[in-house]
Amino acid sequence: MSLNQPYPYWTDLPYAGESRPPSTNEGVEFEAGKWKTYFIEHSRRHGFKTLDGTPIRLAIKDPKTIDWPRELKVVKETLAHLTADQRKIAVYWGEGPASKQWVPIVDRLIDTYGVEAPRAARILGAVFSGMNDAFVVCWSLKYRWLVPRPNQLDPQLRTVICTPKHPSYPSGHATISGAAEIILSYFFPAERRKLRELAEEDARSRLYAGVHFPVDNDEGLRLGRQIGHIVVEELKKDYVEGRRLDQPFTEYRNADIYPSDYRQAIPFRFDQKCGSLLLDSTDNEESSPYTDWIDPKIFY
Repeated sequence: MSLNQPYPYWTDLPYAGESRPPSTNEGVEFEAGKWKTYFIEHSRRHGFKTLDGTPIRLAIKDPKTIDWPRELKVVKETLAHLTADQRKIAVYWGEGPASKQWVPIVDRLIDTYGVEAPRAARILGAVFSGMNDAFVVCWSLKYRWLVPRPNQLDPQLRTVICTPKHPSYPSGHATISGAAEIILSYFFPAERRKLRELAEEDARSRLYAGVHFPVDNDEGLRLGRQIGHIVVEELKKDYVEGRRLDQPFTEYRNADIYPSDYRQAIPFRFDQKCGSLLLDSTDNEESSPYTDWIDPKIFY
């Protein structure tokens, strides 16, 4: 690691229990940061811009300004004192793609508020197109900054779930949850408090799982909420015969959108095998041959 490099890159270190570092072209959807967007646009000069051409100054800290050793300490302390409820939260939100757990939330809101078919389709389209845009922004930053995972900075770190094969910062779960929270709160303002709680729980779940640093989640939420607000501003521009198209549901109907005992609403048997160390695993705990990359004075 050079003096000008404030942290080892994701491509420098193997995951705990693995023998070689990941490579960029092996990372999950490493080109997703270039994918098509719907409520924002790519900008060669600024990264991203709004549909009217205004540059977007992304609401996220530069990773060079973050104290990664302190972040790692929080991860290790969290895992050392993990409760049964926190483990359950980690597994629930971590099962399947990050958008999976928002499907039953949107569905229950639509049913509870009696949303008719065309408007329901608009809501679904807005939420998941907004998530797409949040993912694109998130992935563009992940592979630009290449921040390593917690179990790369500590080769003995065991996590609750498999550590995803893409860089750590920012958290994808947190980013898309922040966007979903804001977009759904626009359509269902009466449910805003619960939606915020769910987004924040999803973000925290990644810390409980041991696969993200706390700052990944905090900054991911902030970034996702920024994208969500941009989506909402675009939605507000839609009028039909002089009336704004969207008529938010303001009467509180107390939608039951919390996870039911953290059981999957749409169960599926996912393959949970991974090469990195897990808390419930008895894998060999030999040190990584790449440990020399880590300066113990900095990272421990």
